[in-house]
Amino acid sequence: MTTELAAAGSTVAARRAPMGMEGGIVVRNVSKTFRRAKEAVGVQALQHVSLDIKPNTFATLVGPSGCGKTTLLRMLNGLIEPDAGEILIGGAPPRPGPHMGFVFQSFRLMPWRTIRDNVSFPVELDGMDAKERAERADHYLDMVGLRRFADSYPNELSGGMKQRAELARALIAEPHYLLMDEPFASLDAQTREFMQIELMKIWQRHKSVVVFVTHSVDEAVLLSDQIVLLRPRPGEVAEILNVELPHPRWEYDARERREFVEMRHYLWERIKAMVAADPQSEFYMRATKSGSSQGARD
Repeated sequence: MTTELAAAGSTVAARRAPMGMEGGIVVRNVSKTFRRAKEAVGVQALQHVSLDIKPNTFATLVGPSGCGKTTLLRMLNGLIEPDAGEILIGGAPPRPGPHMGFVFQSFRLMPWRTIRDNVSFPVELDGMDAKERAERADHYLDMVGLRRFADSYPNELSGGMKQRAELARALIAEPHYLLMDEPFASLDAQTREFMQIELMKIWQRHKSVVVFVTHSVDEAVLLSDQIVLLRPRPGEVAEILNVELPHPRWEYDARERREFVEMRHYLWERIKAMVAADPQSEFYMRATKSGSSQGARD
């Protein structure tokens, strides 16, 4: 079993989280450097990152490519340990477990198992009997619109359907924390919009803490209550923004609202300025507007 598949199973291996795990997420002065064997100098991915995510919040990490978004997400799950600083999940150090669901960017479905058996795999590991886990899997498959494909195999599903199955598997233990690493990046534009709506509906029902990674500024503004903007590597928090668009956002065209347009423009200009001012970027010094480099340093 691969490390990531084991993590996907272990993160949702029981139906209920332990008492006391319903709090928010606290990150204090966290840094992380990756080193290869026999190399004295490593690559610093994150530097002095601090943030707070309150309970029942949908938070999104955005920033230039390589700024440490996925590294931070995996530290929140306990898959990677920080070199310095502290992370608290509901008041305790992070660890994979039933309180934590993880949705990876690439599909992690087992091709020899039906969709129902893929979704029920975490609670199967926990010892749930076959009848109960099938009923539970069918409930979450119905929630993501895949109930009639429960007996199908992964190779019979489209990319969007596979990602919905991944989401159902992450939700089957009703985790208090849902971590999502660019889950819609490989989907076509139409399917991506439908999946965004489904995710908003699921979050409205369950009100867990969601930490979502994306490169899409539009997606970040549409989905989030809180947006964490990271600087180029070594990543550190440049700004934390609150999104004031009313919920539920699928009941109106959020993209047409002035608040959406203004925040989308602001975020994109900040990221563009950061990239243009970053000597490590292939777009270094290609600012499209005078003063962009100054915006990257603000």
